[in-house]
Amino acid sequence: MRHLFLAAAALVAAPALAQGPAKQPKLIVAISVDQLSADLYNAYRPHFTGGLKQLAERGVVFANGYQSHAATETCPGHSTLLTGRHPAATGIVANNWIDQAAAREDKNVYCSEDERVAGSSSKAYTVSPEHLKVSTLGDRMKAADPRSRNVAVAGKDRAAIMMGGRTVDQRWYWDGKAWTSDKQGAVPPKSVVGVRGVSAQLFASAQEPLEVPALCQARATPYQVTATMSVGNGRFDRAAGDQRAFRTTPQFDSLTLALAANLIREMQLGQGPASDLISIGLSATDYIGHSYGWGGQEMCLQMLNLDRDLEGFLAQLDQSEVDYAVVLSSDHGGQDAVERLRAGGNLQAVRADPGLSPSEMGKLMAPQLGLSGPVLFGDGVSGDFWLDRAIPAKDRPRVLAEAIRRYKAHPQVETVFTAAEVMKTDLPTGDPSGWSLMQRVRASFDPARSGDFYVVLKQGVSTVARPGPGYVASHGTVWDYDRRVPILFMAPGVQPAAPTAAADTVDILPTVASWIGLKLAPGSVDGRCRSEAATCR
Repeated sequence: MRHLFLAAAALVAAPALAQGPAKQPKLIVAISVDQLSADLYNAYRPHFTGGLKQLAERGVVFANGYQSHAATETCPGHSTLLTGRHPAATGIVANNWIDQAAAREDKNVYCSEDERVAGSSSKAYTVSPEHLKVSTLGDRMKAADPRSRNVAVAGKDRAAIMMGGRTVDQRWYWDGKAWTSDKQGAVPPKSVVGVRGVSAQLFASAQEPLEVPALCQARATPYQVTATMSVGNGRFDRAAGDQRAFRTTPQFDSLTLALAANLIREMQLGQGPASDLISIGLSATDYIGHSYGWGGQEMCLQMLNLDRDLEGFLAQLDQSEVDYAVVLSSDHGGQDAVERLRAGGNLQAVRADPGLSPSEMGKLMAPQLGLSGPVLFGDGVSGDFWLDRAIPAKDRPRVLAEAIRRYKAHPQVETVFTAAEVMKTDLPTGDPSGWSLMQRVRASFDPARSGDFYVVLKQGVSTVARPGPGYVASHGTVWDYDRRVPILFMAPGVQPAAPTAAADTVDILPTVASWIGLKLAPGSVDGRCRSEAATCR
């Protein structure tokens, strides 16, 4: 995979090198590794020999970092990474939420769409940052100095949108078929054209199984997930033309990093009069985690290849002599496949009862309450649920009470919070490791978008009720295996360290702001500058 990265990264000729060191980083590189939990990072950390090892040895590693809120999904997590705000402020309460007032038939709203566009739906949408309520680091940098460039590259549109913000110079992401942009009329730079060509060449031929080192062979035990499917010993072979399988391979991150490296060179990021930012969303770990869990041979191959690709990426940055700094974290963690966890003795691990879905629960409630219609709306078996707005106002209290009674009585449910209860709770601050369940839910609650009540599953209950191809394991709960993520800072003059204290992803923006002298108005962020990685003022 490193060879693929190097081949794709060589598509654009390097411009003249920057002259001399800068007083502050001229290029901020913000990397998100989707679904890189602290558990996964710590499990493979002794085996890293490339880029992830370099970042740890050259920088500050908070192995006990947190996406501190309850909505541990891709869109909310990415919305915290470069805004310094919890989802309660960003407005990104989930990947999808229900808006029963939407004019269209589809009431399910996707976090990175503009549902006002005619014909848009939560599945076939117009990509937009419309729902993001706050400014990103790139937005703030350009507001402070319009000469700053803000570039976003990612394997998912929601990662590129939430990390880039509204004022991007270039934004490119994989839409399932090609590298594309939400910027209307955007002319693809040479970097994009080149990586598109490499992608086309890959799809034209089959992918042979990857070679498996001894470390990964030791994790190659297969586990039966369904009658026709097992996971654990995959090697990422792929048929010619299978674009969907491409995203569930280490190659996906190789090309994303190659595109980022080429854009840095082509645009000469870090060589202008003001500091620049490139945010990079690496999505393969998430797709692999969902498809296979994180305890098998598949994730082992992904971690080792990611480590090597990051080594090549950092080597190109070093060769450019651009004065750069890196922050790396993740949007959320993840739970391993239930079958592997149970085989290892974790009997708490079970799959959720499909009857917890709002549609199934609503069907049971409707005849008892004398109602017609769906009764309840939601996206999944936990999290935010909404009462049908067609229910008369006089009936809503008893319907809500019955829904809460039923969910609380279910053996897989830890607790249920009403919207009124959540709103009575102050927004949490301080060490996220000690937050109560209510505080975690409050940190991702927006009264304009969140549900009428919030269902918390018990620890160990997987949100994947019915596993199938591409969907074996997941995340999205309030528990620490989904909340804990590593946070790594590396910048010139910052001494390597490994603090044991907890950190929060909302601490990233104020810490990076201190590196580049970006002033933040008091109270404008939820996080704090980390003195372990910066000279905070």
